[in-house]
Amino acid sequence: MRLSILRGAILFSLLPGFALAATNVVNLSHYDMMRPDFATMKRQGIVGVIHEATYPPFVRDAKYLERQMGALQAGLLWGAYHYGNGSDPVRQADHFLSVVSSSWARANPAVRPSAGVLLVLDFEKNGHYPGGSMRPDQAVAFVERIRQRTGVYPGIYSGEYHLAQVLNSSRVTPAQRDTLRKCWLWVANYSKEPRATAPWNYWALWQYCGDGKCRLPRSTHPISIANIRKAELNIFRGSRSDLVDFWQRRAWDPAGGAPRKESEQTIAER
Repeated sequence: MRLSILRGAILFSLLPGFALAATNVVNLSHYDMMRPDFATMKRQGIVGVIHEATYPPFVRDAKYLERQMGALQAGLLWGAYHYGNGSDPVRQADHFLSVVSSSWARANPAVRPSAGVLLVLDFEKNGHYPGGSMRPDQAVAFVERIRQRTGVYPGIYSGEYHLAQVLNSSRVTPAQRDTLRKCWLWVANYSKEPRATAPWNYWALWQYCGDGKCRLPRSTHPISIANIRKAELNIFRGSRSDLVDFWQRRAWDPAGGAPRKESEQTIAER
């Protein structure tokens, strides 16, 4: 069984762009002003939603709770991200988990998926929130705090260019790269399939469209979903069932009691 899982992970890393699954994840934040039609999203093939939960300086996204309720009611998987800045990363992680946990507790247990919440650190250049950009060492402290409290490493989201620029710096140590590599990678590129993913071997989630901006063929890379004309859309590396399994293994259940401990094999798959 372990050997088959490892072979599957290797196969994913070798898949060409044309073999990838269709658009199946949408991400949202308070900047999206419409009332999302989650039921239509699901009918159109969306499997999961990843929503901004917190952003600097220690602010809760006002749209998060309401949209969590709507997405779960529609039968979609749920994820949350924190937009990082250059302040205390441990405080940021604790605030993020507090918002995610309290919101999850208010959801109807009958519609809460067993997978829980997929967690993500938005690690990009910060040009519009206070506090400056998060440094790589701060990102390491953030993800380690998440791991300590939940038992899982979060995903790392960033643009392909920013990742290459920041993580290839001589100031980033091999140990820091190794820690970040334990997280799964969500990378943005609106022009082509991402290639520069070091220190990761491959990306798990590709944001090909942001606010309707996309320079790829519309026939294969749509820019709208349900009632959102200018959406932020993503492709998962694998099938729909692979995505559900991925969510199940990497998400955190805030109502699940003790932190879950991932196996060494699961971490090695990243």
